Amino acid sequence: MKLGLVGLPQGGKKTLFRLLTGQAASEMGRAKVRDARFDRLVEMYGPDRAVPAQMDFVLLPDLDIQADRNIPVFQGLERVDVICLLARVFEDDTVFHIAGNVNAKRDVQAFWDELLLADLIFVEKRLERLAKEQRAKDRQRAARETDLMTRMQAHLEAAKPLRQFERTAEEVKLTSSYPFLTTKAVIVVLNAGEDQIGDDGIVDDFAGDFADCGFEWIAISAQIEEEISLLDDEARTAFLADLGIEQPALDRLTLLCYETLGLISFFTVGKDEVRAWTIRKRTLAPQAGGAIHGDIERGFIRAEVTRYEDLIALGDEQKVKAAGKLMVKGKDAEVRDGDVIHFLFKV
Repeated sequence: MKLGLVGLPQGGKKTLFRLLTGQAASEMGRAKVRDARFDRLVEMYGPDRAVPAQMDFVLLPDLDIQADRNIPVFQGLERVDVICLLARVFEDDTVFHIAGNVNAKRDVQAFWDELLLADLIFVEKRLERLAKEQRAKDRQRAARETDLMTRMQAHLEAAKPLRQFERTAEEVKLTSSYPFLTTKAVIVVLNAGEDQIGDDGIVDDFAGDFADCGFEWIAISAQIEEEISLLDDEARTAFLADLGIEQPALDRLTLLCYETLGLISFFTVGKDEVRAWTIRKRTLAPQAGGAIHGDIERGFIRAEVTRYEDLIALGDEQKVKAAGKLMVKGKDAEVRDGDVIHFLFKV
């Protein structure tokens, strides 16, 4: 599962990538999910090894205000699962903007228009090809797809993303290999100035103007996040208090990205290791065990599950069990976000 990080030049994209992944600008990097629950479990158990959940970021080339120059960027977006658009909000006369002035709403709209247009062009070309195929032997299949593409064309021409276009399971399968971009979730990261951080009105203003697009929104200051990353824990806490915020925006961003990918975490704990395991929402217990090792899924017997909140409130696993809070789950049970699990299996 990958997120594609994209934006105009001089918007802070490379700085954000470095902060997320700990790597200098490169094509791909892995970011840890900054989950306070994981940190609390590490503090509780003091393990020899601590492994947080992670996700992959792809750093795409800079966007250009000339749409025809963005083909490599959009080809890269075809290979990611979620699009993460960085839009510059901060004003700084020493940092140029490729369009001549800072206008984040204009930049977001231009990017969105290009996504819609890319999908529309693909649909139109597909319709041209289908017109020829209908004269060939497989006319029935071509006719079904022509109907689908015609409806998609009307939907896109109304400036609506294909993510909001209802398709049957058969139609999803029919188009599964097509490089549609507006089927993907979009997170817009507003790179704001220090004086704008903590102002929820910024996000509300943008979200209101783009309400029909279904974007996720978050405001950060890459400059402030870089300063925070250089501080020790005590200084970081004081710095955040001075800014009037509870946690770095980078922490909230990683969780938002994780959730938008449709992922959750469950935990395994002990003195040897505390680890966050990544699974999709609604994963059943045996398949969650398979994320650890295939033998657990094949030989699954049961899962002993503790809710994170119960473990923290009661203090340790023995007290959880004594309080009757330890749950025994079978093969049909869904794993919930934050479950602390011990698997029993036999192969």
